[in-house]
Amino acid sequence: MKLVDILFLLTLAMVLSTAISSDLDPLQDLCVADLASGVKVNGFTCKEASKVNASDFFSSILSQPGSTNNTLGSLVTGANVEKVPGLNTLGVSLSRIDYAPDGLNPPHTHPRATEVVFVLEGQLDVGFITTSNVLISKTINKGDIFVFPKGLVHFQKNNGNVHASVISAFNSQLPGTQSIAATLFAATPPVPDHVLTKAFQVGTKEVDKIKSRLAPKK
Repeated sequence: MKLVDILFLLTLAMVLSTAISSDLDPLQDLCVADLASGVKVNGFTCKEASKVNASDFFSSILSQPGSTNNTLGSLVTGANVEKVPGLNTLGVSLSRIDYAPDGLNPPHTHPRATEVVFVLEGQLDVGFITTSNVLISKTINKGDIFVFPKGLVHFQKNNGNVHASVISAFNSQLPGTQSIAATLFAATPPVPDHVLTKAFQVGTKEVDKIKSRLAPKK
């Protein structure tokens, strides 16, 4: 193989790796999401430029703690393109996560983004699992950051006796979240019991018990 061919392949590999590392780069100054249009083409269509204003780029949604009075003792408040239309095509978003004492943000993944958390208050035990089933975990405190690689299962747990909170940053306007337990045991239509019993090596009663606890409240 000629040197020029090798250089071409290396350049192509670098370009492709950059292109798929996060959301696509915008091709215009801005493209405020027209959430009412109902049209999605790997993102949202653009609002008419004459209708764009500062409120499209502003939100105070993360300024106040979320209510953690729920089964898990945690609440994620997202500031993504669905809440801040000006984020459309910009490839970034934020979330705030609040944790009651003993609160858990359960094992989940973000299929479209890497996440980095910055601790506002409290202490958390955090970790992610590699595809080799290796747990990488650490206790983080106020002012610390921790990174969760794109697509890997991860969690945060408040083992303290006071409230904790973090700000999460993502390299996607809409990173998506798949909670492992809810994905498997509360899907619609449901994942067949025989799949779950074999995968988790448990009986049907155990599967039904988990499903009943994760079923959406009516």
